[in-house]
Amino acid sequence: MKKLFLFLLATGLSVATFAQTKWSTDPMHSFVNFAVKHSGISFVDGSFKKFNGEFTAAKADLTDANISFTVDVASINTSVDMRDNHLKSADFFDAAKYPTMTFESTSLKKSKGNTYVLKGNLTIKDVTKPVTFAVVYGGTVKDQQGNNKMGFLATTTINRLDYNVSYDPTGAGIAKNVNITLNLQFAQAK
Repeated sequence: MKKLFLFLLATGLSVATFAQTKWSTDPMHSFVNFAVKHSGISFVDGSFKKFNGEFTAAKADLTDANISFTVDVASINTSVDMRDNHLKSADFFDAAKYPTMTFESTSLKKSKGNTYVLKGNLTIKDVTKPVTFAVVYGGTVKDQQGNNKMGFLATTTINRLDYNVSYDPTGAGIAKNVNITLNLQFAQAK
């Protein structure tokens, strides 16, 4: 009976420790990318270079995860300075007035195997709308320095016009739909 009690106590402490642990994006191993069709024949790829994400969860399967993510809009990079400056302007993101995009999770549900469905609210400019990401959990490892790391791939498609990113509203030159791909590695807080 005493061994059972000690086992339950140790298990409870492990879960409590996990619940109180903060996981934050590892910027050296994380990427926020997007692709949008251009002129109906090709895609323009880009990324945001500055961002921060974090989550906490009490359950080992992460289904109670509370996730928040912030992107610095002015860090947009498509490898063409003129285009990047236009994207930062009021025609697109209006980075001076709306310097960040944010995401706050509302649910994370396990689908099958290592796949999840992540739902939450995405705010771009002055618009907040629900969005759903398909998530693949890559696993958890301890790195060479003894730090716990967790990896994910998350993808979704949004209509930019829904968020008042309405330059070329016909979508003839710049498509309405934008594919978003997040390759994220999180580090457990010490």
